Amino acid sequence: MPELRKNIITREWVVIATERGKRPSDFKKATAAAKTDEQKAEEVKKCPFCPGNENQTPPEIFSYRLSGIAKNGAWEIRAIPNKFAALQPDGNLDHKEVGIFDVLNGIGYSDVIIETPGHFERFPFLPKSHIEKVIKAYQERYLQLRDKPHVEHVIIFRNHGEKAGTSLQHPHSQIIATPVMPKEFWFEVEGAANYFEYEEKCAVCAVLDFESTAGDRVVWENDSFLAFTFFASRYPFETRIVPKAHKASFSDMTPYEGGDLAEIIKEVLSRLYNCLDDPSYNLTLHSLLKPGKYEESYHWHFQILPRLTTPAGFELGTGMFINVTAPEEAAKFLREAKSFADIAG
Repeated sequence: MPELRKNIITREWVVIATERGKRPSDFKKATAAAKTDEQKAEEVKKCPFCPGNENQTPPEIFSYRLSGIAKNGAWEIRAIPNKFAALQPDGNLDHKEVGIFDVLNGIGYSDVIIETPGHFERFPFLPKSHIEKVIKAYQERYLQLRDKPHVEHVIIFRNHGEKAGTSLQHPHSQIIATPVMPKEFWFEVEGAANYFEYEEKCAVCAVLDFESTAGDRVVWENDSFLAFTFFASRYPFETRIVPKAHKASFSDMTPYEGGDLAEIIKEVLSRLYNCLDDPSYNLTLHSLLKPGKYEESYHWHFQILPRLTTPAGFELGTGMFINVTAPEEAAKFLREAKSFADIAG
């Protein structure tokens, strides 16, 4: 029997269509033909994110380089402005009305974090110490953008795979700062505030307590974070990575927590890679920039959204998603999948 499940924060309903249940093998994609050495060399030659091609990108914002190497030496991670930015940092918002409509200039920031010099690296298989540096770069740029004029929201995300919207294979993430609060995120913030008003506790903290006890949707955990498939998942294998300590903003994450975040992201993504044959996915940060009155009610986290199905007429017409794989079943497969250590060893 199908189920309708409600997101306790946004109050959105989803359909868990268990009668259409799919196993991970149903989502496995056809293996692409291996590239020849000549094709790989040509791809690296053209890639603007590869070492030696730095002149093809805007000047870097900052970089992490090998210790003892001069500024013009080898880099490990680079933060750069997006050459094809959706928003521009210079100018004024210049709010105006066009008849009954509101218009602002597209002021904001659009950056890229180049995660590794290696063009063909797979993010989950980078050393944990390197992923920790990527997380550090995320937070460093997040803090830089937090106090910029006109910035109301900052999102960090990585798109992996064609279905997730990636255009360059070279491992990278993006950071975009906008002058307005996105609608879906605002619904999440307000929903969390409403829950806090009636229940006098953080909704995500309540979810953490429940999921830790229930266990059937837990994928992995360490000292600082819990990874679990979401009860009212919109997508098959939709996973949340949530800090156990209540904090409203990613900016407040400690270095120790940053190491644990790198570890759990590596674990979950490597299990997805193994379980679903390297699926397309979006990894997104949900965080308040300046908590203010929402400090007690909001709880920052990351979402992983594997792009295994395509929203169609029902989803687009109603805003209600149909998920063909129960979150409990998805979590079980991920728990049983090989971890990065298994794959590497």
